[in-house]
Amino acid sequence: MKKFILVLLVAAWLPSLRAALPQPDLVAQIHFAGGVTVSADKNYPAFSGEFSSPEFKALRTQTADKLAKFFAAWFAQNSGSAVAGGAAQLRPLLDDLQNNEWFLEARNVGGKVEVALAVKTGAPGAQAWQSSLKPFFPGASFEHASGWLIFRTSERAPKLAGKIPALNGAWLALDLNWPVLGKFFPVVHDLNFPETKFTATTTATDFKIDGKFFFQENITATLEPWRVPTNTLHQPFVSLTAVRGISGWLDSQPWMADYRLNPTPNQLFVWALRNMGFQTFAAIPRTDSAEALRQMSAKLNSVIAAAKAQNEMQFPLSLEHTNRQTTLVGLPFIAPYLEAVESSAGQFLLAGAFPNSPKSSGPIPPDLFSRLAQKNLVFYHWEITAERIPTLLQLSQFTLMVSWHKQLEGNSAALKWIQAAGGKLGNTVTEVFQTGPDEMTFSRKAPGAFTAVELFALGNWLEADNFPGCNLKMPPRTNKFKKQTSPAPAPGQ
Repeated sequence: MKKFILVLLVAAWLPSLRAALPQPDLVAQIHFAGGVTVSADKNYPAFSGEFSSPEFKALRTQTADKLAKFFAAWFAQNSGSAVAGGAAQLRPLLDDLQNNEWFLEARNVGGKVEVALAVKTGAPGAQAWQSSLKPFFPGASFEHASGWLIFRTSERAPKLAGKIPALNGAWLALDLNWPVLGKFFPVVHDLNFPETKFTATTTATDFKIDGKFFFQENITATLEPWRVPTNTLHQPFVSLTAVRGISGWLDSQPWMADYRLNPTPNQLFVWALRNMGFQTFAAIPRTDSAEALRQMSAKLNSVIAAAKAQNEMQFPLSLEHTNRQTTLVGLPFIAPYLEAVESSAGQFLLAGAFPNSPKSSGPIPPDLFSRLAQKNLVFYHWEITAERIPTLLQLSQFTLMVSWHKQLEGNSAALKWIQAAGGKLGNTVTEVFQTGPDEMTFSRKAPGAFTAVELFALGNWLEADNFPGCNLKMPPRTNKFKKQTSPAPAPGQ
C-alpha cells in the first residue's frame, strides 16, 4: 500500500534539456511561488475549489501541525539534542512556507545532505526563522538580503545569494533526483524512480504540468502497436488508462514474483464505467488467453493458501474455476474475476470486480484512437474527474476494508476536501512519451492538479497515523476475531 501511494503521488511533472541536468550531487531543487502569489493569479478562480476552500484550509492546517511535530523530532534526533517546545517553534515557519515564495536546494556533500533554503520575508520574519532554527542547527548560517532569508545547514551547503532562478509565471518548479535521494532513504531507493523535473503553470481554463523523467540507463521498453480491447471497452466510461512497454519494469519488481505471467504482459488497459465504482476493469493482451488464465489461477491459489496458513485472511476466500473464468468468492458485495476473452481485437485476460454492462450503441470516441496513434506514446490517461471521484470512493474504501487497512473516515479533513473539490473538476488528460534513449516527457492538462486516484492516494497518506510515513495497516486482529472470520467447519467435523 505504501509503495502504491508513493507511486501515485509521484505523478508530478517540466520541460528541460538533458544537457542542463547531469548534476550527480543534486538531491532536490524546489521553487514555490507562494500562496499569496498563487491566489493573486488571474487564472486562480479555476482552482479555488481545490486550493482555497475551507475544507482545503482545514486539511492544510492539520498537515502543518503533523509536520511540525515530525520535523521537531527529526531535527532533534539528527542534531543530537532535544529542543523544548520544538514543534511550537517550527509551526509558524510552515505557515510562511505555505504563503511566501521560497526556494530549496539540497545536495550530497561528502555523503551527507546539505540544504540551503531561501524564503522571501521581511526583517521580522527573518529574525523569527533564525530564532526557531538555530537551536536545531547550531552550525547553520543565516543571511537576510534583498528581501530573502537564506538558511544554510553548514558552510558546505549550496550558496543561494544572487542565484535564485525566476519562476517566469509558474506556480511550482521541482527537480527531484530520486536515485541520489534513495542513498539516504531506503524506501525511496526501493521504488527505483528516475530523476523527475517539472513545472506547474496555469491557463485561463486549465492547470498544466510539463516535465521529464531522466533515467540512469537507456530505456529498453518495446512499444508494440496498441491492442485495444474494443469488444469489452465501451461507453459510457468515465476514465481510461492505457500503458505499453511495461514488461521490463514488471520483471524488475519484487512484488510481481507471485503474479508474474509467462510471457510478461507489455500492455495494460484500465477503465471505469459511470455510476458504479465496482465496474472498473483491466485487460492485458495475450496470444493465448486461456493459458494466461491457467497460469494466473494457479498463482492466485498459492497466494490464498499462503495467506490462510499465516492466518492473514480478512474473509474466508477461495477460487472457483471454469474453462474461461476464475472467480474469487467469499467477499461481501462483489465477486472479482479473471476471464479469458477472445474478440476481433485479439485475445485478452480481463479482470473485473462486477459484471460488465451490456455494450451501448454509442461508439468509442474516435479521438481516443487518434491520441493513441501519437508516435512514441507510452502512457495515456483520460478521466472526467468529478464523475470518477464518487465511484472510486466506493472501490477504494472497500479495497482498504478487505485488505485490513485504515479507510478514510467520513469526518476526516482529507475526505471533506476531496468531496468539496471533486465536483468542480472535469476532463483530465495525462500523456507520457519516450523522447530519447534515456528520457520520457510528460504533460497534464486539467482543471485541477490531481486525478481521482491521486486525490485518494494523497488523502489516505495525509490521514495516516504516522504521517509523513504511510502506515495504513489496521492493528492485528485478536484470536477471537480471527476465529469468527474463519470458515465454518464442514458438517461432521
